[in-house]
Amino acid sequence: MAGTHNAAAAAVASQRMMSTFTYTASHEWVSVDGDIATVGITDYAQDALGEIVYVEFPEIGEEVDLGDTFGAVESVKAASELYAPIGGEIVEINEALDDADGDPGLLNTSPMEAGWIIKIKIENPAEIDGMMDQATYDAMINDE
Repeated sequence: MAGTHNAAAAAVASQRMMSTFTYTASHEWVSVDGDIATVGITDYAQDALGEIVYVEFPEIGEEVDLGDTFGAVESVKAASELYAPIGGEIVEINEALDDADGDPGLLNTSPMEAGWIIKIKIENPAEIDGMMDQATYDAMINDE
């Protein structure tokens, strides 16, 4: 049984690595699978914030428009609002980040994988075209 679980985990990890990430100027990342966008903060953002101690989530079922504030992250140094990189319905939140039962520090240790924040059912796929690819995002943060 353990071998099956490890193979499944490896397949998920492999699929995640093959997926294309896009980025926003406010340091959110998006990974799209079908009509679902997984959203988190970039490694650059978590590094700038420092040790993250709290994540404020939206409600499942809430509708967000591109650019809307959907939550916040708080660290020992600062608080930062989170902005919807794409419009649609919030279909899932990452309860592993909930400070009551989970570990908000996953945003520091695994911002691009286990530290995802929300999943959005995409309303307008064309909004993804306005996001940056990896090279463009890297150039932006190198200029900051």
